[in-house]
Amino acid sequence: MTAATEYQQIPTTTLADLLGRGQVLDLGIRPLWGPVPRVAGPAYTVSCPPGDNLMLHAAIHRAPSGSVVVVESGDLEYALAGGNVCAVAQRRGIAAFVADGVIRDLAEVREAGFPVFARGVVPIPGTKAAVRPLNERVRCAGVAVDAGDVVVADEEGVVVVPAARREEILAAARTRLAEEAARSLDQWEAAHRARVDRLLAEGGFEG
Repeated sequence: MTAATEYQQIPTTTLADLLGRGQVLDLGIRPLWGPVPRVAGPAYTVSCPPGDNLMLHAAIHRAPSGSVVVVESGDLEYALAGGNVCAVAQRRGIAAFVADGVIRDLAEVREAGFPVFARGVVPIPGTKAAVRPLNERVRCAGVAVDAGDVVVADEEGVVVVPAARREEILAAARTRLAEEAARSLDQWEAAHRARVDRLLAEGGFEG
């Protein structure tokens, strides 16, 4: 089982608990159709200036199978990709797009079942002029992403696991999930109430 496959078993909520806010993309990046499967894979990073989508279109022919293509853009006026681009990406085995921008042809993308996490949909296509390097550090929705970082995305959001911490975080996540599975709701409730009551008492709450 590959690391990406292993991370598909880990909810983004668990990863967010372990990694903190700095590794979670902002809430504007959402699945564009649902219910969306959880996806995980190594980041293949792309930078596109506002209004231009050339490098994303180049990336779909270069990203290895299993990659999550992560796009820095921030543009809300011009689509980074459409139905055919997503279809080719899917056919080449790309796991998903995570884009700080918008796409178009959502009906086609949804029907094909290709996971796209982005800011929304607009019908206007971008131009193709700006040449930039691929697989260099990008900043996507507030998070720095390097090529090879593990990207995990589901209906809760998108989390980036730094490549250097991949094994550490995976082990910690498995431990946490096993502990949660072994705890009944009654046990959780008792521990939760005790903690909340302690915090209230420390804060001077009476009642």
